[in-house]
Amino acid sequence: MSLLIKNGRIITAVDDYQADIYVERETVTLIGKDLKVQADTVIDASNRLVIPGGIDPHTHLDMPFGGTTSADDFETGTRAAAFGGTTSIIDFAIQTKGHSTHEALETWHRKAQGKASIDYGFHMIITDLPDERVPEMLRLAEEGVTSYKLFMAYPGVLYVDDGTLFRAMRKAGEDGTVICMHAENGIVIDEIVKRARAEGKTDPKWHALTRPDRMEAEGVFRSIAIAEVAKVPVYIVHLSSAAALEQVRLARNRGVHAHAETCPQYLFLDYTYYERPHFEGAKWVMTPALRERWNQDVLWQGLRMNELQAISTDHCPFCFKEQKELGRSDFSKIPNGAPGIENRMSLIFNGGVAQGRISLNRFVQLTSTNAAKFFGLFPKKGTIAAGSETISVDNPLMHHMRVDYSAYEGFQVKGYSETVISRGKVICDKGEWKGSSGRGNFLKRGRYSGFNL
Repeated sequence: MSLLIKNGRIITAVDDYQADIYVERETVTLIGKDLKVQADTVIDASNRLVIPGGIDPHTHLDMPFGGTTSADDFETGTRAAAFGGTTSIIDFAIQTKGHSTHEALETWHRKAQGKASIDYGFHMIITDLPDERVPEMLRLAEEGVTSYKLFMAYPGVLYVDDGTLFRAMRKAGEDGTVICMHAENGIVIDEIVKRARAEGKTDPKWHALTRPDRMEAEGVFRSIAIAEVAKVPVYIVHLSSAAALEQVRLARNRGVHAHAETCPQYLFLDYTYYERPHFEGAKWVMTPALRERWNQDVLWQGLRMNELQAISTDHCPFCFKEQKELGRSDFSKIPNGAPGIENRMSLIFNGGVAQGRISLNRFVQLTSTNAAKFFGLFPKKGTIAAGSETISVDNPLMHHMRVDYSAYEGFQVKGYSETVISRGKVICDKGEWKGSSGRGNFLKRGRYSGFNL
């Protein structure tokens, strides 16, 4: 199969030019002006941007949590991602305490195989790491799982102590791999939650009020300090606040390999969503929690100044009915997470490029190229298909996720994915699905290459 994209404006992290692109057997083989080649499929991209497929480095598909499972599996989640312009994801396999990480990897391979319609990789969530199982990390790296996520939050479930953090970080550094950190002081947060519940404070807003941004900032500081001693690159996931960003900035200024992502929810949503009546605030219960609106300007500045290097979704959807309602009488039992895998590219293009906050090149960096570089996918991914629409659960062009609400209901966006191509094949075209379940390939990722992100 071959594909010719003609007359497009090609945007990468560093380039902006008019040209044709010829793709043969899943690989771009020619780029030039007025290419005279025959192709099985020809797309006229006049007056369109041609950009690398989005890479979402933080998703949770088919994930068990809080007595239920995230609403999107690898079939529905990857299809929704594709409609939104994302053609690769990195999801999380979760080690069960006391069991091998390789068992977890096999479990997540089974979840994805035959279902994923776009390419996918895995981070490994480590929940315990006795000395005898430390060598598993090198074997994971050899199988293309070259990043590990560790939690300072959720004691008794995903939390690991500082000794385990250091043990995993030291080994990751030795192996040329990287650490992703959920950085919050979960021990202190649990004490705050305990007191709130004892005082009868049960509404969704207390999820946010019991998770102060200083506890995120403390977690970021501590995780970076441990990583610095362990000599490993660290990547702070879903950074939500100015206080936390300050710690990343200080570390980078002294030369530490500290990197961080944020998410659309922290750029466009704020604490006031929790104040909505009739338990509706539960829709936005996620961790970290939504912050006060003023933090958004600081995060946008961080994106412009390269203090933040990527934008992911942390897509972990739970339906409002049946799932979020598990916590109707107790905010601490509301499943943490919200949908967004389909909305990321449009939201960031509209709020970033269309509103003059970031350039087109920076847009590509933040939604594709930097994730590819940091997580061992570049240049196979992240360098060289992109209208006003309203995001709504009722809009068939903009909602393909298997969840009964949109976190961005009513948001109007300029810029959405019209034609999406994965490995040389059109999988979405003007709202029509042309892909197939099971077509996605597992991404065997390389080691950390020291890109200056």
